[in-house]
Amino acid sequence: MAQDLTIGRLAERAATKVQTIRFYEQEGLMPAPARSAGGQRRYTKAHADRLAFIRHARELGFPLDAIRELLHLVDKPDQSCERVDHVARDVLADVEAKIARLESLRGELKRMIRSCGHGRVSDCRVVKVLADHSHSQCLSHDH
Repeated sequence: MAQDLTIGRLAERAATKVQTIRFYEQEGLMPAPARSAGGQRRYTKAHADRLAFIRHARELGFPLDAIRELLHLVDKPDQSCERVDHVARDVLADVEAKIARLESLRGELKRMIRSCGHGRVSDCRVVKVLADHSHSQCLSHDH
């Protein structure tokens, strides 16, 4: 990889959008790049590596605040990784909670569909459950 990439070339190589790179810069996740004499951003391999880290973390479901914390820790490589483990465990807990909600949703949808009499819409169980704003028909009240 060249040591001097434009933002467009970096975006192309990372399979991301230019706006995403700018957003990461504004959020403090990416360090500001050097500028050419004409004011054009110039990125290095270190920028590309950091962007790859961010993108991979995002793909794994890490929120921006967790990524920010991880990058802060990565910038100090001699310290204990205990905090990194804690951040990953928090993300795992969030993923497990989402899975539980999705499994509950799947069960509720299956129950609604099984209850459907395949008659007229006015008698449709799915429509009745969705129209019930009290959620009294639901298996779970936390949605």
